[in-house]
Amino acid sequence: EVQLQASGGGEVQPGGSLRLSCAASGFAFSDYTMSWFRQAPGEKPEWVSSIGRAGGAGIYADSVKGRFTISRDNAKNTVYLQMSSLKPEDTAVYYCAAGANLILSSIASALRYDYWGQGTQVTVSS
Repeated sequence: EVQLQASGGGEVQPGGSLRLSCAASGFAFSDYTMSWFRQAPGEKPEWVSSIGRAGGAGIYADSVKGRFTISRDNAKNTVYLQMSSLKPEDTAVYYCAAGANLILSSIASALRYDYWGQGTQVTVSS
């Protein structure tokens, strides 16, 4: 059974930090590009960041560039999202997703992903 278990969300004040984790099982984790999406109430899912199969530098939406860092540990089948300098507009449910054979032009398309986690709520509020 494929599982993506996201954790680490919570409530934080503006300017604060959180680290999200997503533990994967049931599929060959290292063969998949891993991404984070988020969805605010009443909004469409928004792509946040992606990291390639071997790790290394991630790519980011302009709205989070310089504040968020994606990483992965293939030995632990886990992808992370370190979020700093959080803003109220970062409030959303954050989802991790796994996609095989993605190309750069489609990486932000939620429809291209094979597996999704259950989401973890991030609330940024004073």
